[in-house]
Amino acid sequence: MPQLSRRAFASALPLGLVGGTLFGGSLLSDLTAEAATSQAAGAPVATTPFAQIRIGRFTVTALTDGCADMPYNYFPGRSAPEVEKAAKAQFTARPSGVRFLFNQYLVEDGKQRILIDAGAAGSIGETGHLPQALATLGLKPSQIDAVVVTHMHQDHMGGLVLGGKNNYPDAEVYIDRRDVKHWTDRAKRNGAPDFLQPSFKMAEEVVRLYPKLQAIDGEREIVPGVSIVDLTGHTPGHIGVRIEDGGKSLIMVSDMIFPVVHPAATDVFFLFEQDQAAAKAMRDRFFPQAASEGALIAATHMPFPGLGRVVSDRGQMRWEVADWALQD
Repeated sequence: MPQLSRRAFASALPLGLVGGTLFGGSLLSDLTAEAATSQAAGAPVATTPFAQIRIGRFTVTALTDGCADMPYNYFPGRSAPEVEKAAKAQFTARPSGVRFLFNQYLVEDGKQRILIDAGAAGSIGETGHLPQALATLGLKPSQIDAVVVTHMHQDHMGGLVLGGKNNYPDAEVYIDRRDVKHWTDRAKRNGAPDFLQPSFKMAEEVVRLYPKLQAIDGEREIVPGVSIVDLTGHTPGHIGVRIEDGGKSLIMVSDMIFPVVHPAATDVFFLFEQDQAAAKAMRDRFFPQAASEGALIAATHMPFPGLGRVVSDRGQMRWEVADWALQD
């Protein structure tokens, strides 16, 4: 992993928390009407949550496509009973597995709108809520200028090709070339287990439906202040995104960190990881550096909004939820 500077890891000073109901009277009125209708019908009120922070000139909005429960035997390196016990201790245990969120992040600077990942779009668990989340902000997918896909697993690109359509028609799509090569390789697809087949199929759809797709090589800047970080391991071209401006920064690390098992242990994996040795090596390098720098991190599958830090507590790495709301 390339060395990440202190500047890259500098912690941000977030601005505030938004629960999907604090952005103006019209939205409040709409949600109040929705609540009244749902109450009358005896149905629960479903509001797609979002949260916002400031990174210099950037507004970063955490959104969620939904959730799914991952079976306890999906974590090679620990037995299912061990994972379940740890999940219960952290209150993330469900009857069918560990509760995973699917968080996406919208980055705006008044000129560009960049979406980091496009969600599972209903292909896993209770997902498919990203369009609703964007609509809560008054946005349509056609208003997104760029989509960075951190890797080509189905839960990160499904929204791009939902319904066999190009759902972000005006967006530049950025994916690491190594992932594009891997997930469009017919031989690899033919030899892959069933649970990876949806990702291979979606990858082919992404390449077909997005002819202007930019298969990128290594670390690069997308726009000033938004750059790619190489986090190879989880997949051959697994990447993160660093947002920095005005002495503040945030690193979206995608699937570097999974609930319950990380960052305490780097010898625990997730079923979908192709190269466990590479994934462990990356985490062995990243977690201690993130802890020493106090990096503000965004992680796809951690509890919403997925913001926190890796901290060293008496020699043990743990996840510390970021005290980010209403900060100066």
